[in-house]
Amino acid sequence: MGTVEPQVATSQAQAPTTDGFQLVIDALKLNGIETIYGLPGIPITDLTRRAQADGLRVLSFRHEQSAGYAASIAGFLTQKPGVCLTVSAPGFLNGLNALAHATVNCFPMILVSGSSEREIVDLQQGDYEEMDQLAIAKPVAKAAFRVLHAEDIGVGIARAIRAALSGRPGGVYLDLPAKLFAQGIDAEAGRRSLIQVVDPAPRQIPAPDAVKRALDLLRGAKRPLIILGKGAAYAQADADIGALVERTGIPYLPMSMAKGLLPDTHEQCASAARSFVLPGADVVMLVGARLNWLLSHGKGRTWGGKGHKEWGGQKFIQVDISPQEADSNVRIDAPLVGDIGSCVSALLAGMGAGWAKPPAEWLDAVHGKKTANVARMAETLAKNPVPMNFHSALNVVRDIVRANPEAMFVNEGANALDFTRSIVDMHRPRKRIDVGTWGIMGVGMGYCVAAAVETGQPVIAIEGDSAFGFSGMEVETICRYKLPVCVVIMNNNGVYKGTDVNPRGGEVAPTVFVKDARYEKLMEAFGGVGVYATTPAELRKAMEEAVRSRRPTLINAVIDQTAGTESGRITGLNPAAKKK
Repeated sequence: MGTVEPQVATSQAQAPTTDGFQLVIDALKLNGIETIYGLPGIPITDLTRRAQADGLRVLSFRHEQSAGYAASIAGFLTQKPGVCLTVSAPGFLNGLNALAHATVNCFPMILVSGSSEREIVDLQQGDYEEMDQLAIAKPVAKAAFRVLHAEDIGVGIARAIRAALSGRPGGVYLDLPAKLFAQGIDAEAGRRSLIQVVDPAPRQIPAPDAVKRALDLLRGAKRPLIILGKGAAYAQADADIGALVERTGIPYLPMSMAKGLLPDTHEQCASAARSFVLPGADVVMLVGARLNWLLSHGKGRTWGGKGHKEWGGQKFIQVDISPQEADSNVRIDAPLVGDIGSCVSALLAGMGAGWAKPPAEWLDAVHGKKTANVARMAETLAKNPVPMNFHSALNVVRDIVRANPEAMFVNEGANALDFTRSIVDMHRPRKRIDVGTWGIMGVGMGYCVAAAVETGQPVIAIEGDSAFGFSGMEVETICRYKLPVCVVIMNNNGVYKGTDVNPRGGEVAPTVFVKDARYEKLMEAFGGVGVYATTPAELRKAMEEAVRSRRPTLINAVIDQTAGTESGRITGLNPAAKKK
């Protein structure tokens, strides 16, 4: 009788595993990233599906550039890096413009792109959409990283987040080759490899002697001025910034995306006297603002270089997180380096009791110039020409924004940007978002999507007809997600104007569009509301209904085709204009 041999197990239970897809998702969620802006395709389609299934909000656009702009402004609004996800090569390149835009404007953003395998790229073997994306991204990004192994995904995303947020925020590129996503790893090892970033934007406290230097200079000024930049808006130190302005009694000038930090109707706001206070000030304190082209580099005629004999030669205080920014164009007499919240807090603490207001002579002069200009503008806005012009149309917009101060306000164009910035007052911080430092076109519809998603508030967008053309197809995205966006197109039939003529006859001039284009039909095609408005009354009714209903709406506001000037208010940058 034979014996029975004991059975030997031929296999053991496998330990749970995870993969690159899941690790990317888990790393984002661990760090509080809730929304991805992007466009699906090879090799990241399954990542979008799995991210959505795992609770992330994934918004799909019609073009990666719009998705990137959405991510960039999401970073500005939330102080968390906005994430844009693209496919490889062409999709990556489409997102690159937005990445550069984020870097230049100091918006925290991460562009995540799938890519070809390194070994194929390096040997130039002709892979599908083969491109060395990391090398291309580096010149326009604050930082750029590539992850090759699943166990490094946690580190890669942590480094991208910290780079985007720390110091001066900016755009970061993260390269994820296709085969990374399918790599398997022990689930517990994968969990341990993830990093929750601690204090990615640590406070940077200004030096006490720098604070004293700045206050001493400000205290001795006879004609002081404060300029608030979008860095001041990003800082979300609204209460302290308001207290600094009001306790000092100094007139202030908000740059366009800083409008609303204090209401534009504030008695110390000097926007209506900009051309007077810039050359007239003797000490200027910059808070989150840079002396770039938007401020004429701090010199020349704008600053009194060829103006009043007692003006020009200002002394500057600059509050900025980057010490490299000081002396970029002119001498900075009192650099104050640190994060804006800490710097403003230190200034308030150092002022003590009994701070003297600026001399009455300066305050009265600013008030007088401001009052005269406001009255002149009121006369212009009161007119009701036929057809509408920028002023009569924007007078309506100003009223709508005043009645809905919590609404987000998006603005782009040339004349549509310039007129709107000077006519439409803002009443709350971080409500106005626009083209930023580059004056770039095409941000509008991506901004609208992100503004609606991140804030939950209705969005009003004022678009030039040319600017709208860069991203107009995203009205389908707005309709698909049922976002409360009201787009108003200032339609004057062309770039700047619709009146240029080809001197040789034949085809129309390069700046002229199809006459009487029916842009509102585009919104209607996707289920939204389209309105054709030719009078201020029609525009007002349509805007009021759009904000009330929260339905996607596009208003084709037909204005005089002769309205507008070449290049808006930056005609001086046009070489042809300089010759005239």
